[in-house]
Order: sequence, then C-alpha cells, then structure tokens
Amino acid sequence: MLRWALIFFVISLVAGALGFTGIASGAGRIAKLLFGIFLAVAIVVVIIAVSIGQAVF
Repeated sequence: MLRWALIFFVISLVAGALGFTGIASGAGRIAKLLFGIFLAVAIVVVIIAVSIGQAVF
C-alpha cells in the first residue's frame, strides 16, 4: 500500500510540474488517503504485536 501511495505522489509531482493541476490534485488526494490507511494499519499491527509480546521487527 505504501508503494501505491508513493506512485501516486510521484504522479502528482509530475502532473503538477507539467501544469495538469486537476490530475495533480486528484493524485495527491489518493496518495494522502493511501498513506493514511497504511499508517493506520501499521499502528494497529504494532499495538497487537506489543500486546502479544512478540517482536515485529
């Protein structure tokens, strides 16, 4: 999921540099959404792993 967020971020940067502001805005929103979902899942996994007592890393 983090990979897709980075891909949409790069698309947003390229589209913004070329002047396609609508596409840049949409890709930026998608990147933010995917990154937020990634962070939520990562935090839940870390909390569950700590509560069980196993190392995540």
